[in-house]
Amino acid sequence: MAKVAGSCPIEYMTMLHTMIWEILIEEVNSPGQPLAARKYRIQGDVALAVPQLRLGIWSECFLNVLICALPDLQSESRVEKPLPMYVPRDEQFEESKKDAFSTGRLKAVLHNLLPSIMASISAKNHDFNGFSDIDSLYIEGLLLTLAMKDEMLNKMSLPQAVHKFREGDILKYKVPKILSKDKFAWLRDDEFARQALAGVNPVSIERLQSFPPVSKLDPEIYGPLDSALKEEHIVGHLNGMTVQQALEANKLYILDHHDAYLPFLDKINALDGRKAYATRTIFVLSELGTLKPIAIELSLPPGSPGSRSKRVITPPVDATTTWMWQLAKAHVCANDAGVHQLVNHWLRTHASVEPFILAAHRQMSAMHPIFKLLDPHMRYTMEINALARQGLINADGVIESCFTPGRYCMEISAAAYKNFWRFDKEGLPADLIRRGMAVPDATAPYGLKLVLEDYPYAADGLMIWTAIENWVRKYVNRYYPDPSLVSSDQELQAWYAESINVGHGDLRDADWWPKLATPEDLTSILTTLIWLSSAQHAALNFGQYPYGGYVPNRPPLMRRLIPDENDPEYAVFLSDPHKYFLSALPSLLQATKYMAVVDTLSTHSPDEEYLGERNHASTWTGDAEVIEGFYEFSAEIGRIEKEIERRNCNAQLRNRCGAGVLPYELLVPTSGPGVTCKGVPNSVSI
Repeated sequence: MAKVAGSCPIEYMTMLHTMIWEILIEEVNSPGQPLAARKYRIQGDVALAVPQLRLGIWSECFLNVLICALPDLQSESRVEKPLPMYVPRDEQFEESKKDAFSTGRLKAVLHNLLPSIMASISAKNHDFNGFSDIDSLYIEGLLLTLAMKDEMLNKMSLPQAVHKFREGDILKYKVPKILSKDKFAWLRDDEFARQALAGVNPVSIERLQSFPPVSKLDPEIYGPLDSALKEEHIVGHLNGMTVQQALEANKLYILDHHDAYLPFLDKINALDGRKAYATRTIFVLSELGTLKPIAIELSLPPGSPGSRSKRVITPPVDATTTWMWQLAKAHVCANDAGVHQLVNHWLRTHASVEPFILAAHRQMSAMHPIFKLLDPHMRYTMEINALARQGLINADGVIESCFTPGRYCMEISAAAYKNFWRFDKEGLPADLIRRGMAVPDATAPYGLKLVLEDYPYAADGLMIWTAIENWVRKYVNRYYPDPSLVSSDQELQAWYAESINVGHGDLRDADWWPKLATPEDLTSILTTLIWLSSAQHAALNFGQYPYGGYVPNRPPLMRRLIPDENDPEYAVFLSDPHKYFLSALPSLLQATKYMAVVDTLSTHSPDEEYLGERNHASTWTGDAEVIEGFYEFSAEIGRIEKEIERRNCNAQLRNRCGAGVLPYELLVPTSGPGVTCKGVPNSVSI
């Protein structure tokens, strides 16, 4: 447990005095060099966190916090609520953010609203009786029998999704954007496919490059891994082409969650109320530039009781197969929701950039030009990650309770980090090429060509990526006109080395880490970090309630498998497929809990700082050339916003414009506060 200095034993205070003298001597001997006092150090039993000492060129000297750590420094334990997790003072929320967030956002939902919802719904955790029950959450509200309602209202402003409390203790949710233009869009196959390109998780779709698809798992461990997909499942949807011809013409695409889920299915399906497959979904590209799902493969581990280990569901031909197809699509969405939240959102943005932020504070002076460049893109990330570790991704937390993998959620995230994550592939161009969604082309505007032109996330993202890259290159070349300046910058090299060797220590020996020897190396690394912190996170985060707030559109978990003719449940399914479908979705309690949380995560705070904005832009540097470069970057971001608006009105771009089709606005750079489904903040701040 953390202790203030005054409560520490005398030996800790003696050690503190010794450490301070060492720091002072270091400054006298090496003035202007990075100070140990700027870093977070552990000596003996004492963990010391000290902001930069200001001596000589610094005007003041102060000590921030002394933390006396647990005696066993080889073990790790999380600081549990209600104790706050320590975050350095210069990374904590500012007052305006605290007001908008601490009392009215995540803590309100996790500590007040969710227990209230749980108390108001019967312990039976009952199902929705019909789609009208789901609709009533937005129209009539949820009746809460709360003794604590008045206390809640007095001490917090509720998230925007909780539209208002009315007479009779009513909790009303805001209508999600997916229902705003076409209430039944979620049922359509074309909308199911469109969301793979322009929804909240547009980074998993891949071009299919061989058929049948091949698993990368070890058959010695997981048994036969041959796909059940056959040519006869899809050839009738290829407009006269053979499968090979369709592959060569870039007509086939896949959403492949097989390898992410299969190793965990035995454990997941043993959990109470959780059922999952490892899914693969095949899409064909139409002449209009839209995708159509033509086959869904559902896999279970070999020998799973009561069901075939592999089956393929194809588009319906009658009433029974229509419900089978809807259930199969729901299982795909649940798979996709898990991969989105655990891998693409948490791992690839929040978690992967945090080591670079920690190392920047530890190894670079606040006056270092690269620290100044990164500063707005590090804002609030450590604090939001600390809150996530206490209330979202913790054991029995919201993520475990709301997503199919349950207690195995973080294992899936860790496995993806070990087997999939590569920093050199996290930049947008590299990621698109890795997924086969683009090919290198020196004659194309961004040095690559999209194989699917109407891919809103990629088309808009490339504009933003290029604007960031041009700004960063101009900035880096200003301070590093010669390659030797990069390699000889001790603070810069120490930052990058610690980010890899300590922050990403499990992967430190990987041969794919980019080198840091030239200005172009530095430009590439910084562009990737800024992209991940800003546009990539925005694309994956701020559509969570607009798309997931209507649970049938994107169920975060499933509770029943799809029965076949030999299953005892098949007769139940045939007798009332509507009831069976609803019973497979999250329960009322699970759905309302999830809705409240994703609303909070989709909300912009009033003090949001967006890409192209910087508070006091004229004072963070006195270099006129740099200031001019930033204003050029800001102007380019403004032009991109207008271009996105123009694209969203182009009827030829059917994945973002049309009857009942939502415009793609997740990469529109600016936004007002609240749940807007647009806006690209500078940093991972929610």
